[in-house]
Amino acid sequence: MKIRGSVYFIMKKYLIQTYGCQMNEHDSEKISWILEGMGYQLTDDREECDLIIFNTCAVRKSAEDRVYGQLGELKDLKRRNPNLILAVCGCMMQREEAREVVLKKFRQVDIIFGTNNIHKMPQLITRHLETGQTIVDILEENREIEEDINANRKYSYKAFVNIMYGCNNFCTYCIVPYARGRERSREPENIIKEIKNLAENGCKEVTLLGQNVNSYGKTLDRDYRFSDLLRDVNQIDGIERIRFMTSHPKDLSGDLINAYTTLNKLCKHLHLPIQSGSDKILKMMNRKYNIDDYLKIIDKIRNAVPDIVITTDIIVGFPGETEEDFNETLDLVKRVKYDAAYTFLYSIREGTKAAQMKGQVPDDVKHERFQKLLDTLYPIGLEQNEKLLGKVVEVLVEEVSKNDEEMLNGRTDSGKLVHFKGNKDIIGTFVNVKIDNAKTFTLEGTIC
Repeated sequence: MKIRGSVYFIMKKYLIQTYGCQMNEHDSEKISWILEGMGYQLTDDREECDLIIFNTCAVRKSAEDRVYGQLGELKDLKRRNPNLILAVCGCMMQREEAREVVLKKFRQVDIIFGTNNIHKMPQLITRHLETGQTIVDILEENREIEEDINANRKYSYKAFVNIMYGCNNFCTYCIVPYARGRERSREPENIIKEIKNLAENGCKEVTLLGQNVNSYGKTLDRDYRFSDLLRDVNQIDGIERIRFMTSHPKDLSGDLINAYTTLNKLCKHLHLPIQSGSDKILKMMNRKYNIDDYLKIIDKIRNAVPDIVITTDIIVGFPGETEEDFNETLDLVKRVKYDAAYTFLYSIREGTKAAQMKGQVPDDVKHERFQKLLDTLYPIGLEQNEKLLGKVVEVLVEEVSKNDEEMLNGRTDSGKLVHFKGNKDIIGTFVNVKIDNAKTFTLEGTIC
């Protein structure tokens, strides 16, 4: 990417604090590439920073509250270093209410921009330096996808790749369609080009990202589906594993299920959010499928790929959820036997339809149900992991354990986290590990 009309800096330092999902993480990688093209250098020390960026998430109010807390803590740092530039970007800044809070309460913030104009960062920084003013630049929606933004990848051997942006589903609890705009797919040629370049630079595993990858291709001017993209990526030399996040049940096709049986690089893991086990609640959430539909998909994928790992998302305490509705969720968990689940307590999200619904569940009831859900999920997760005891699994070695420098972490084809002893020189390679111990969330083993 060629940066025009910008100021180039020498030896200035930056830090990016990222909140939220994999898309936010990948956005931060893009921001990092742009900044280093301007001469900035990464640091993890706020005291020596010339630029601090908060890349924010708007999915839950708790994430916004953390950002506000962090911004408050930086008031003193800004007072001691008035040349420090503070910027806030991401999904949270797409919300007018959140922008107003930042502008009113955190006047030390110098630049605010959204999810659709990351590519304008050099101009925004330049405008602030030239005028000394607070710069606010928000594109409500950008139909044109910027294809010339590279990224400073956190890892050389694995990478996130956006295949689409935005969402058209409008689940009643979710702010994403308002924060990231309507659904739009990248051209497959651009995706393939990006992944080939990653492979040439040593990348072995890619994770294809979209709010609903199953609807990839609907905005293209040709008949090209998500399964077609998977087949094309499967043919790229150097790429050995393909993952994707996230699937929506209403769009999961038989063609995608078939891809699991025919594509040797497609990892045997499906993350399929259910959100609730109650048809009544699913309808209120505007999920556009029912439990019978969902279970038919589960049966089809397990018949096609018996050893597939299935994970999910579940929300507890959605407005109107009765004890009967919640028990239906527990029954579903027992029926499907998920390997793991991302679990959430419902919280009111201003700007969504659910925030206006009657029947908000009291916090004490939500917490009680949440604990019952965990008490149901955890033994099942342990049971699923115990099936791997004594087996040899292939692991992509990812990093040194944060708790023990002699231990390494890596993931299986199915996404399970494995701890084992080893030399850090093998990070980024595949090794075979015999599983010696199974825990609820992790496996432990020995390289063989």
